[in-house]
Amino acid sequence: MVTRHHVPAATPPDLYGKREQDRAMRVLNRLADGFLAAAPLLYRRRGPADGVVSADLSLTLAARTVEAADQDVVSLVLQAADGAELPAWTPGAHLDVLLPSGRLRQYSLCGDPFERNTYRIAVRRVPDGGGGSIEMHALPVGAHITVRGPRNAFAFTGAGHFGAGESGTGGTSLRFIAGGIGITPILPMVRLADRMGLDWSLIYTGRSAESLPFLGELRALGPRVTVRTDDEGGVPSAAELVGPDPDAAFYCCGPTAMSSALMAAVPPTAEFHSERFSALPVVNGTEFTVELARTGEVLTVPADRTALEVIRERLPDVPYSCQQGFCHTCEVKVLRGEVDHRDRVLTDDQRANGAMLICVSRCGGTLSLDL
Repeated sequence: MVTRHHVPAATPPDLYGKREQDRAMRVLNRLADGFLAAAPLLYRRRGPADGVVSADLSLTLAARTVEAADQDVVSLVLQAADGAELPAWTPGAHLDVLLPSGRLRQYSLCGDPFERNTYRIAVRRVPDGGGGSIEMHALPVGAHITVRGPRNAFAFTGAGHFGAGESGTGGTSLRFIAGGIGITPILPMVRLADRMGLDWSLIYTGRSAESLPFLGELRALGPRVTVRTDDEGGVPSAAELVGPDPDAAFYCCGPTAMSSALMAAVPPTAEFHSERFSALPVVNGTEFTVELARTGEVLTVPADRTALEVIRERLPDVPYSCQQGFCHTCEVKVLRGEVDHRDRVLTDDQRANGAMLICVSRCGGTLSLDL
């Protein structure tokens, strides 16, 4: 959810202090400044996940590092086999990663956008998460990985650009809130805000310090970073996470319960940006049925569940990724029935030709799907 955007006057030379006299960096800076200058118009004209996605890239796993002391999180550095430059990205972007098993998963880029020869992602091991994270943790250095992107559905554009006259308060401070592995898209944003000299703060929460990745990198940024763990202070309240300035621009990534509580806690006029790592809750759902046309089997989708959830119980290998209606991975062909389209990406022509995203869209009766 994005209400307003702020674009800083200029982009810093990089996030990690490369020399200003580097000619390539100066060229990249000018390109980045142009992007930031155009960002308000771009994001008002189209959805944040729109745009052309680059073709599949075959990358090599160049390095892996345990980032959380409990070893549930590893960072993976990817690069082209020949060391060539990779497609550019901005803070908040992610990669679609095609795993050897055929699963497709999304991982936020958490490295340096100005390091053009590598991508860094981080993966938390989830034993009951469908196998994607376990497969990623098992990949050896030197393995070949196919990725798509980068794409950005959680763009960082600063705070207060349009002022109080539009939909927000016009506040210019930034409040970053991250829960556990939710730090991955937030980390590049924080570094950029710090490099630009913006007024920012970060509160980083989790079960314990041992479970939180990238603590060393964040603590090096100084007192603007607050680490708040449940084992020392209990579960934080929404008011504590919001902090002293309820009219700040908020960037939040973490568990769904945390994001929902924060959205309810900030004033309705505050700028609030968030990214979920889980499916959207079903709103105003009604029960319907799905026919798997290739077998004739009929499945009932309850009012509070998605078609994807129910179909996966019968067809566990049905492809999916974002579960939020923007990545196209779960797109299927509708043979019969009227679809209640709830996605953000399908065009009118695609819908007219029978395309449906089963992770969010529904029906008032029966759908026959080419499955």
